[in-house]
Amino acid sequence: MNISKENYRKYADARAPKSPVVKNCIKAFLVGGLICLFGEALIQMFTGLCGVSRDDAGTLSAVTLIFITVLLTGLGIFDKIAKFGGAGTLVPITGFANAVVSPAIDSFTEGPLIGVGAKIFTVAGPVLLYGMLSGAIYGVILWICGLFK
Repeated sequence: MNISKENYRKYADARAPKSPVVKNCIKAFLVGGLICLFGEALIQMFTGLCGVSRDDAGTLSAVTLIFITVLLTGLGIFDKIAKFGGAGTLVPITGFANAVVSPAIDSFTEGPLIGVGAKIFTVAGPVLLYGMLSGAIYGVILWICGLFK
């Protein structure tokens, strides 16, 4: 069967389910906002109850959010939250933690070295690579600009 790209696009568009964009954006905003609100509550708790500095409280809050995400991912709960909240769970640090842990859990049966060790960064690896690369390029640009001052 030979079908043109235009006819295939029309065929696919007619059968593809329509996405409720506004509803999805609202859910993502609410879920992401709740995650960030919880993170801010952790910061307030660490500064108020534990007497930790604001900077250290931010670090402790991020580590706590990562730990909770890893735990919820392992229990299969985070996937349900992500299915409901969509991009709202991806934008905070919780999305990155889930992207690292999910492949590790999926490949756990293959062993710690060949399975987890080889596949833990399959999703997050490109994020790390391009994040560090763009940071290095930005640093070089700043250094070059500093030479002309």
